[in-house]
Amino acid sequence: MTKLFLSGPLFTVAEREFNAGLARFLEAHGFEVWLPQERATRGGAKAIFHNCVRGIEWADAVVACMDGSDPDSGTAWEVGYAYAKGKPIISYRSDFREVGDAKGAPYNLMLSEAATARIQLTSKATAVDLHRQVLAQIRKTLRAKPAKRQA
Repeated sequence: MTKLFLSGPLFTVAEREFNAGLARFLEAHGFEVWLPQERATRGGAKAIFHNCVRGIEWADAVVACMDGSDPDSGTAWEVGYAYAKGKPIISYRSDFREVGDAKGAPYNLMLSEAATARIQLTSKATAVDLHRQVLAQIRKTLRAKPAKRQA
């Protein structure tokens, strides 16, 4: 069973509900999902940190939310760590505001370039649209032969 780490902000009811909905959708499609808001929120800062690191190391791929005028700083760290570990990263952005800091980078250039696959939704998209696109990109990414990284 393919294991996914779901990375994204979890500070509002809306964020937690959205994350949980995406996790349940992916589980219903045969994936095992590490959702930090369910598996890494107890024991103080050090325990939360180590639980998230363990989750990324456990995962076969990371699915990361890039919403906001600047993506969540914890998510940014998790993406960087996953990239350093050679994990595929599927980034999605349901926020239709333009925030890129370089031509061709839809959001922070370091985060957008770390992604193996990027999903950018329009202002008319729904959660169902996002779920379907994330599922399709995960499947496509995991089927593809890993590209060699430049040193």
